[in-house]
Amino acid sequence: MNKCEQCIVREFSALKALNKDELIRIADCKTSYTVKKGETIFNEGDSLNGIYCIKDGVCKLSKLSDNGKDQIVKLVKKGELLGQRSLISEESTNLSAIAIEDMQVCFIPKQEILQFFNENNQFSLNMMKSVCGDLKDADDNMVNLAQKTVKQRLAETLLKLESDFGSNDDGSLKLQLSRDEIAGMIGTATESCIRLLSEFNKEGWITLQGKKITITNKKELLRMI
Repeated sequence: MNKCEQCIVREFSALKALNKDELIRIADCKTSYTVKKGETIFNEGDSLNGIYCIKDGVCKLSKLSDNGKDQIVKLVKKGELLGQRSLISEESTNLSAIAIEDMQVCFIPKQEILQFFNENNQFSLNMMKSVCGDLKDADDNMVNLAQKTVKQRLAETLLKLESDFGSNDDGSLKLQLSRDEIAGMIGTATESCIRLLSEFNKEGWITLQGKKITITNKKELLRMI
């Protein structure tokens, strides 16, 4: 098994059902490239001709609201896929994907993926589970926006950033987001997000140093949500 095949099996759960011959076919047809921080992988409304495998880095899936606010629906990290819903439904994308740090991405053409659907039942099931997981996340996000206060959503988001992406040696959140991006995740104005972060800092629940955020009282944040 070559390096490319090992990466696919190790990193991408939805592709683990592929046999050796199918992995070789992917290795032969995929395209690998770098996406720089701030660059767009695809825009809302694009028609995709395949799926993207995230080998390294993080991107945001977001939707532009009527008032021009960027609502972040999900952060996609290493080992996850992009574009599978649009590929299966044969619809244009309803979200934009933008790198929030430098990324390594592999692109697998649509015709190859669809052939696997016809040939490999377990692969089809894994892909459907992946799509269903995304739909569940979207449902949870809608419930949070409707039922939780902005303060609760901020506390939950900070805890999730720590659990999903980890912390640096100094204790600060490893994934550093701008205040605009945090506001886009919790569904509020940037000014409101800044005020709440300052309040959390004043209460001793977090510390702020530039873009760096360090959780100093996880118990209180957990109690809040």
